[in-house]
Amino acid sequence: MEINKIETLLEKYFEGVTSIKEENELRIYFSSSDVAQHLIQYQLFFKGLDQSKKEQFTRIVPFYEQKRPVLWLSIAASMVVAVGVGSYAFLNTENTPSQSDLGTYEDPKVAFEATQKALSLLSNNINVGIESVLYLEEYQIAKNKVFKKPVRKQGS
Repeated sequence: MEINKIETLLEKYFEGVTSIKEENELRIYFSSSDVAQHLIQYQLFFKGLDQSKKEQFTRIVPFYEQKRPVLWLSIAASMVVAVGVGSYAFLNTENTPSQSDLGTYEDPKVAFEATQKALSLLSNNINVGIESVLYLEEYQIAKNKVFKKPVRKQGS
């Protein structure tokens, strides 16, 4: 067999584009004793491939099926959930406010004073928010002066 053909087949083989017939030609060439000196390194490769075809796995792999205690796990999980729900319900029944603790007033004057106090607190918090908006409006006016945009006042 010519050396050039073998070298071409080797290139095709390592690129993965050879046919089975061409691979058999390479195996036959490298199993013979008259291999070119510069191709001897491939002879060991092809002999290794032939030997690996003959190898078989003979060891017996034991298979152990693990029995899981699924029933016991499900019962235990159910018990944990039941104890959690029960303890939550038991501990939170004492914290529920009674009807007298819901903020109802018998005396109209006391109710009026409590309402005034709540509305005053609300008004103070709203005024703080409005002051922040005024700062933003001043910032907008200054920015418009820098970028030479006409000044627009809010509400106009």
